[in-house]
Amino acid sequence: MMPAFIIAGTHSGVGKTTVTLGLMAALRRRGLIVQPFKVGPDFIDPTHHTAICGRHSRNLDTFMMGTDGVRRSFLSAIRGADVAVVEGVMGLHDGIGGTDEASTAHVAKVLGIPAVLVVNVHGMSRSAAALIHGFRSFDPAVNIAGVILNQVGSERHLKALRESINFRIFGALPRRKSISLPSRHLGLAMGFEIDHDVNALADLVEENVLLDELLDACTLPIAVPEPEIGEREESGVRIAIALDEAFCFYYQDNIDRLRYAGAEIIPFSPIRDALPDADGIYIGGGYPELHAASLESGRCIQQIRAAASDGMPIYGECGGLMYLGEHLVLDERSYRMAGVLPASTVMTGRLQALGYVEADVVRYNPVAPEGSVIRGHEFHYSRMECDRDAKLAYRLRRGQGIANGMDGLVENMTLGGYLHAHFASFPVERFMESCKAYRRR
Repeated sequence: MMPAFIIAGTHSGVGKTTVTLGLMAALRRRGLIVQPFKVGPDFIDPTHHTAICGRHSRNLDTFMMGTDGVRRSFLSAIRGADVAVVEGVMGLHDGIGGTDEASTAHVAKVLGIPAVLVVNVHGMSRSAAALIHGFRSFDPAVNIAGVILNQVGSERHLKALRESINFRIFGALPRRKSISLPSRHLGLAMGFEIDHDVNALADLVEENVLLDELLDACTLPIAVPEPEIGEREESGVRIAIALDEAFCFYYQDNIDRLRYAGAEIIPFSPIRDALPDADGIYIGGGYPELHAASLESGRCIQQIRAAASDGMPIYGECGGLMYLGEHLVLDERSYRMAGVLPASTVMTGRLQALGYVEADVVRYNPVAPEGSVIRGHEFHYSRMECDRDAKLAYRLRRGQGIANGMDGLVENMTLGGYLHAHFASFPVERFMESCKAYRRR
């Protein structure tokens, strides 16, 4: 028996992240081991979870991972935890298009755990009761254990809400502008960039939420499987992963899949470090445009160019794609990048693509087998200008990609695309075999 619940919202912007962080902080202060999760392909919210909980937050996404993948990730991650807290995405029932798929409700049903609905009651009183009634009755398969009211204006306001809402109210949070998180063009600032006032977050919840009642209502039997014997292989393969303020968008499950496949993970900073001794390189997304000058002058940029020329397998996603290209053009200034891929990036100042991606792999590359179907997500404010002879490995079923319904630039043993792929959708063994082959040369 353990408490496990999803913090859901009626829509985006109701305060899910603040409520989630406050709950995590309060539970940690009580001495509990909290395992955090995030519904959807978000890279930023999980860093805030991780900073507060001291355990890696995991993404749970039924489109990218499938229902079995979501269950496996959840059950594996909660080993050793006292409580599981999942932050939802958008509104409770907002999935792909007009469907349930990949919604917070879908994940709640797949895991069989209750939802706690956050309702922003600013500007309404009795109407909140109608809103809550609608969410409770819309899909009876979703277990809504209770609600947390946010942005309560006064005691009088709260009294009117309590008199009209005929449902369990776990808490009522007052308007408090002092607790806020800074943002930038891809969302909130990263968790490691902010000095969280953990006590203030914990106080907010302890003072305004019936935490014991919430935990009791959300405690349920969960069968946590024992770790599989020998689930991690030893291969001797070393994979260098770019990890710093410029490259920080990774699904933790992706890194774990490489590790369980036998890779030794070597983190490094393209801004500050030399390229480590490695057999392959993984460069995720992030904010290379904010650090273009430092990346241009970084001491490993020429080493990565040389490694690519030597045939080392290199995989880049979005920010990694931008770094592996020839130039990054920002505010009419051009910064020299690694020059591995035959394309340059132009920052546009406006959103170019946002949403789920599904792609057929149609060309040989060092990462994903030809004929496989990969799934992931894209989110960027840039466009790629490719050379005429550029080769692209992904034909998109959905998504924008680089150009003409294609993504995944390939040059020698380097692959870079706008797609942030989830490794649950295709076998990572291909990348491992590419790295092994390079190591044996």
